[in-house]
Amino acid sequence: MHTGLHGRGALFDTDPPGLASRLVGLRPYQLRSTPYEHPGEPPFVVFTGGRGLGKSAVLRELRDAYRGHTPVALIDGEDRQFAAPPPERPAEAWSPVGQALTTIAEQLAEPVTGAGRIGFPRLAAGLLAVAAGGWSNRDVPRIRQEAERILLLNETGTWLSGFAGRWVSKVISKLVASMSGTGPVVEPIIEATLEAFAEGVAPAHRRLRKAATWYRDYPNAGGSPKLALILLSRHFRAGGDSLRHAERHLVRALLADLDDAYSGVMQRSHRRGRPVVLIDNVQEPAGLGLLEPVLRDRAEGIADQVVFCAALRGYAHPALRNAGRRTLPEEARESGWEPGTSPSSRALLVSLPPLTPDDTLHIVDTVAQGTSPAPGATDVPPHLPHATHRLTGGSPLGITLLAGSARQNLPQGADSLGQLLTADVALHEDRDGRPTYQELLAHLVPGGRLDELTVLAAAHDRDSACVLAEAQLPEDFGASGVLDLEERLAAEGWPTASGQFVGDPFLRALLLLRLHHGDPDHARWRAAHRTLVDHYQDTGEAPAQDAARYRLHHELALGDADSAVAHLRDSFPRTDTRAWLSSLLFVASAPYFHPHDPDGRDFDGHDHRASVALGHTDAAQRPPDSVDAVLHLRVRRLLHAVWQLTDPLVLPDPKVTERLRFELEQLSNLRPAGNALLWRASRDWPADARAGRPFRVPGDDDEIGNGGR
Repeated sequence: MHTGLHGRGALFDTDPPGLASRLVGLRPYQLRSTPYEHPGEPPFVVFTGGRGLGKSAVLRELRDAYRGHTPVALIDGEDRQFAAPPPERPAEAWSPVGQALTTIAEQLAEPVTGAGRIGFPRLAAGLLAVAAGGWSNRDVPRIRQEAERILLLNETGTWLSGFAGRWVSKVISKLVASMSGTGPVVEPIIEATLEAFAEGVAPAHRRLRKAATWYRDYPNAGGSPKLALILLSRHFRAGGDSLRHAERHLVRALLADLDDAYSGVMQRSHRRGRPVVLIDNVQEPAGLGLLEPVLRDRAEGIADQVVFCAALRGYAHPALRNAGRRTLPEEARESGWEPGTSPSSRALLVSLPPLTPDDTLHIVDTVAQGTSPAPGATDVPPHLPHATHRLTGGSPLGITLLAGSARQNLPQGADSLGQLLTADVALHEDRDGRPTYQELLAHLVPGGRLDELTVLAAAHDRDSACVLAEAQLPEDFGASGVLDLEERLAAEGWPTASGQFVGDPFLRALLLLRLHHGDPDHARWRAAHRTLVDHYQDTGEAPAQDAARYRLHHELALGDADSAVAHLRDSFPRTDTRAWLSSLLFVASAPYFHPHDPDGRDFDGHDHRASVALGHTDAAQRPPDSVDAVLHLRVRRLLHAVWQLTDPLVLPDPKVTERLRFELEQLSNLRPAGNALLWRASRDWPADARAGRPFRVPGDDDEIGNGGR
């Protein structure tokens, strides 16, 4: 059984066998066999989800679970080695797919328990032909280096000790000697390669000869391996569709070499399970260039027995339109996958769910205190795991980093999630730490535009985002920049939410925290919210009710609660109770940071919401003469209670939780028509606060409690 991940049992379980066992035919971390669920053709499994859901961690765990037991390879499509050719290599003789195939073959070649190395002579012959398209007689040192790496893919470990290395040196010398003058070198290189493959009578040489003849079926080669490899090299250098045609045959060569390693009685008796190829960030060119050929060949009846598992950022891709779709928990007993006729139907998209509150509890306790807490170790506050789950929404990345910050910073006096986020966390002992929220954003929003998204996190929709962009961002950003960020958020799998430009509550909370801490006097924070207050003064931009609550939301974020109290007080007797509760939750979802003066100076660093909610400041209040003073103060206390208890950056205050129940009960007595809803809220909301759940209007499915954070 796996030990490194939580909430992924449907993949790694052994009894009953999880998805990995049923695909690979081996139990994770064991040499015990498991019957194949799909003996004829396994699905190309693609794990889907946004950033931070643990897709990369799942692939790493799969690699660790099967390494040494069956051939396994892991690549990341975003790795720098797949971004561009080495400086000295011509671009036309290099591609991300060719680089990926070399890297994968090198990893798959490693010996495993009971079986030796795997050779890749078909792939090596093709890669040599491709590389030769970028060689000249002036590049002898580079030729030796590139040829040696490719030719070593033939090594199976069955040759006499030292012979493989001498054979490679001999072949390289022959390749270099075949080049003369300044003319093209592809043909002489291919001739020398085929001659080297044809020499000798040992079993290893017979495999090389068989591999060379495999290329006879290349289109328009007329049964000639030499012409086939010349055409392959030419197609590769031509780019476009010709390049993709050549890459498809190179992928096919890799799979044919793997099939050879598992063919025959002797090979099958020594090799258990199926080989595993893992591709992180499959949406990148290196990944798509592997995925698409495999799916096309399988759809055309060219079978292979390789288990491909990939990670896709987001939940859909044009190359996977007809793929099956399941959630990981649905895969616990059977995949339910049946291939169709289209290539993409050969894939199975498996979405990774967020972690559960119980998973969060185990991670926080384990990481923050360790499996064996030392005497005198700082206890984890009892509400911290639930609050962590509420803030992160079950993001494995968020939970793990916050738990790490708790381990390092609870002993230093941090006592809220806000403090854990702003405190430094050191991920490596040999490196300095940085604020946890910065570490999280570096993972969740890499690749630029973080400054712009930070400002736009305060917006509610495209229109208000454009208003913010015009007022607070450089002139060249504008509406097109807003649309670009909107598209990027969707493409990376971030959810949408009504009333929020950044739909994911966790990402939005981190961005707003960064906005507040972006400058010493919090000028950008105040300017962004004031811009939106002014924008929503004009009710022509949105329905009057929405404009009012948006405006009050931003006034509250700036520390002005008077208008919100007046609005909620005056609308209480005449507004539908459900709509009133919804407005209360939205307005109170305003992000909170302790009071500062107009110049941004810190007053005292304390959260005053609990004092207001508990009535400690009532005596200093002077409600307007024309209003019901009791209702005014009750609404004021209720607003601050909801504001504090729905704040994802603080732990719930038990006294405020109880006061919330009391205030809602009292309000229910004033509204006979809405009595049931208010009464139900007086029971549900305190329970939600204690359990770390977002608040809902009773009977509604939408979560509103984290709406503005």
